[in-house]
Amino acid sequence: MATRAETAQSPPRARVVLLALAAGQFLMALDSSVMNVSIATVAEDVDTTVTGVQGAITAYTLVMAMLMIPGGKVGALIGRKRAFMIGCVIYGCGSLTTALAPNLPVLLLGWSFLEGVGAALILPAIVALVASNFAAERRAAAYGLVAAAGAVAIAVGPLVGGVATTYFSWRWVFAGEVVMVLGILVLAGRIADAPVGERPHVDLVGALLSALGLGLFVYGVLRSDEWGWFQPKPDAPSWLGVSLVVWLMLAGLLLVWLFLRWEARMVRRRVEPLIDPAMLRNRQLTGGLTMFFFQYLVQMGVFFVVPLYLSVALGLSALETGARILPLSVTLLAAAVLIPRLLPDVSPRRVVQLGVFALLAGAVVLMAALDADAGAEIVTLPLLLIGLGMGALASQLGAVTVSAVPEAQSTEVGGVQNAVTNLGASIGTALAGSILIATMTTTFLATVEDNPAVPSEVKKQATVELESGVPFLSDAQLKSALDEAGTDKAVTEAALDANEEARIDGLRAALAIFAFTALLAMFFTSRIPNTPPRSAKH
Repeated sequence: MATRAETAQSPPRARVVLLALAAGQFLMALDSSVMNVSIATVAEDVDTTVTGVQGAITAYTLVMAMLMIPGGKVGALIGRKRAFMIGCVIYGCGSLTTALAPNLPVLLLGWSFLEGVGAALILPAIVALVASNFAAERRAAAYGLVAAAGAVAIAVGPLVGGVATTYFSWRWVFAGEVVMVLGILVLAGRIADAPVGERPHVDLVGALLSALGLGLFVYGVLRSDEWGWFQPKPDAPSWLGVSLVVWLMLAGLLLVWLFLRWEARMVRRRVEPLIDPAMLRNRQLTGGLTMFFFQYLVQMGVFFVVPLYLSVALGLSALETGARILPLSVTLLAAAVLIPRLLPDVSPRRVVQLGVFALLAGAVVLMAALDADAGAEIVTLPLLLIGLGMGALASQLGAVTVSAVPEAQSTEVGGVQNAVTNLGASIGTALAGSILIATMTTTFLATVEDNPAVPSEVKKQATVELESGVPFLSDAQLKSALDEAGTDKAVTEAALDANEEARIDGLRAALAIFAFTALLAMFFTSRIPNTPPRSAKH
């Protein structure tokens, strides 16, 4: 394609295009992590509860999950560049609405709905625009930098949110996003678009089935912490004695199966489908998507566990927590940028295997280093390893998935790819929370039970009251709560000891699950090709 060759021959223009796309990816990822440290402040400012703000975050994730595949198709219908720019405008309107939100309904409109819709248009378009603006031999490096920008945003999000909330206001974060959107729109003028084919048909039934299927599945996963994965927690909804989470996930999977059957029917009738199910029989594509799923599952799980250890177990501020996570960004960026540049002919499968091994090693080292007497310094080496693994995967997977299909299907691949990463991220976060709380509860109650200083009636009361799970509390928070309740000194000391031990056990258990997941991912790396893609398919 002339435009792509032209871009490839013009390094300054290529850099501007890459900056625009990487900034878009950075912005989408930043929004998922930046406000986690400011939930209580946001709740107070818009006159709602912490649960209300968490609901807004959940709704944002849901809107993205539901619309990601249809959002990818929109790019094929109206043009990838136009979809990207329209998505930026919608996202910018959402950020402005959120920055000015006086109450929860307006926050939901801006943050959850408008930003979610914008993200569903932007993210699939980014995948396709990298493909249409960079020659195949430069694509791995471009995808690596774009993916690295998103991962760095997740790492620095707590730091940005902490600075804004501590010294200014959380509203300035969203105001800053509006400024970023304006900058991206200016840069986007240099992006070359692929020509749009004549595709007048819009598969509304497919869009509805995919949105409902993915939405129900992700909603079930997101509610698992509160309702329980299988055994329903006290007062949680259930059916036939099984947590509603199971039924939501099964219903979601059934709808996704129906969606794929419907799409196959559309192909047989020679009608334009939302996505061609034949894509999912492509070994290279499914291999890349599988690795994306595992990467985001482990990645988001680690980003859940490490800040909890630093901020709650060690009592670090949001700024200190963010600073401690920054080493991850160093090796992530180095691997994502330097591997394609210095080793252009390296086997993608070998790089992915080494990346997964680095994730595994980081999780194991951190799990071994966690101790009641350990300090914040123990996270540095594991985070350097995890960043190296994330960067290695980022340097290969984007090019692997897009090169597996004809370029005309790049936006559909973008939609499916982002739906898969969204699922991985949701499951990773939910698994981390569930394993953490379940292990903490078991350890806490066992430690209290074995302590002779705790009266038997207190042990029984603790067992009943903590049936739904022990909260992840710092020693200061727990001591304050116990003092307020008038608990005697012996029981307070026993509870503090039990809490300290339970916290470490819970964090180790969560990390063990992610180490196991990384090991499991090794078995799927055989689907990644041995040779780097050299030319786009047409």
